[in-house]
Amino acid sequence: MVNTLSLEELYRILRDLGEEKQAWRIAKAIVEARRKKPIQTTTELAEIVRQAVGFRKAGHPARKTFQALRMYVNDELSALEEFLAQAAQALAPGGRLVVITFHSLEDRLVKRFLKASGLKVLTKKPVLPSPEEVAQNPRARSAKLRAAEKEAL
Repeated sequence: MVNTLSLEELYRILRDLGEEKQAWRIAKAIVEARRKKPIQTTTELAEIVRQAVGFRKAGHPARKTFQALRMYVNDELSALEEFLAQAAQALAPGGRLVVITFHSLEDRLVKRFLKASGLKVLTKKPVLPSPEEVAQNPRARSAKLRAAEKEAL
């Protein structure tokens, strides 16, 4: 995919799905690198991104790029929308739907769905991991839990 998509499409994916501030710079660097030779490994891609944007304080500089590409390939936001609709429909009266998200686009989608679904939202604000939980499991730092309940008849 990184060897075939247009500059504009790479930019759009990185900007929209990765929420990457340096999306244009990264997309240009990918296109320039693949002109010389096809990108064959994730290590190569990570190095191209690192050279394009430098080091960052928070996480690896290619983290958002890989996230955006994964979300695009797997069509994750569409899959999440489909899941939410099916899950809400499958709930019995009094049943609860609980969703944990790890990305702001996912969280926004879940938040809007719960508000529009007719379910009773149980979490006005998302439940976040405690500092102790993040210390034990650093990947939990971006987790947000939201819950809703189908009204009993």
